[in-house]
Amino acid sequence: MNIDQFDSFKRADVYALGLIFWEIARRCNVGGIYDEYQLPFYDAVPPDPTIEEMRRVVCCERQRPSIPNRWQSCEALHVISKLMKECWYHNATARLTALRIKKTLANFRASGEMKV
Repeated sequence: MNIDQFDSFKRADVYALGLIFWEIARRCNVGGIYDEYQLPFYDAVPPDPTIEEMRRVVCCERQRPSIPNRWQSCEALHVISKLMKECWYHNATARLTALRIKKTLANFRASGEMKV
């Protein structure tokens, strides 16, 4: 990450937003099933990971939080899971912009398929 470029921080924030979407989605009831709360990468690092442990998992091994297949059966979670994946691209310049995320969510909500 280039700390001299403000865009680098915006792209890191988009990655983090994808993690927040994942945390919220895990708690959604789909077909009577929802997951207990867990931190992202709970299955790949210890409860209080070091920066080096996280760097290894996220940057070197390119792991991402798992997305359960059952999310595909719920239109809202299907859309959110697609957004998550696009927030987590390894190449930061390929990640969605915050404006694109906002427009995608607004369009989905306007379609009437997202009940908020």
